[in-house]
Amino acid sequence: MNLQYYPSNSRGHADYGWLKATYSFSFSEYYKPSRMRFGVLRVLNDDIVAPNSGFDTHPHQNMEIITIPFKGAIKHADSTGGRGLITAGEIQVMSAGTGIYHSEHNGANEDLNLFQIWIFPRSKDVQPRYDQQQISNLLKPNELSLVVSGVDGNQGLYIHQDAWLSLGKFDQELTVTYKLNNPANGVFAIVIEGSCQIENIDLSRRDAIEITDSNQITLKTKAGLYVLFIEVPMQ
Repeated sequence: MNLQYYPSNSRGHADYGWLKATYSFSFSEYYKPSRMRFGVLRVLNDDIVAPNSGFDTHPHQNMEIITIPFKGAIKHADSTGGRGLITAGEIQVMSAGTGIYHSEHNGANEDLNLFQIWIFPRSKDVQPRYDQQQISNLLKPNELSLVVSGVDGNQGLYIHQDAWLSLGKFDQELTVTYKLNNPANGVFAIVIEGSCQIENIDLSRRDAIEITDSNQITLKTKAGLYVLFIEVPMQ
């Protein structure tokens, strides 16, 4: 097993006034050659968007984009006709495929905080698509619950990649074993809120860990933990 721990303060930062962004990997004005991606996981941005602000219409192509708001709401519009308000407690996926234009704006009168995750697809030039679900319909208490995968018909939302995203909310101390769907994959885990131990390494809010060369991972939870596991191919 190979482990790499990334404390929250090791991430990149940018302040654009209307947007305060924190980057797990090189993005925009933040460039660090050793932090370009983790396997097919290219982006995990932790954004705070001010009211009456947002990302105007812009293009994407051949990327699977997952958005998880934690506070506030996102007003989404895209060139396929997709429209929606994604609120805290929901999760959205967008397959850019052959090409899509979209905009994302703060849809509430408060700061918007979200994770945006980009994953390279397994197949290029797929038909663009958009979907969203309530996270509460997917989560089981005190478990890591699948919310996104590349298996059509699985619980949660579908993406065009052999990746598995699991969220867990815990209100007690437990020892949980995460078994990889493919032992050749790696896992990027980040603590959204609270604290825990992953393979005996202490993690707190927004700390992350990368794990490769293992077929299972031990998570020791504490009450108040909210955690995200992203399992991806490493090619």
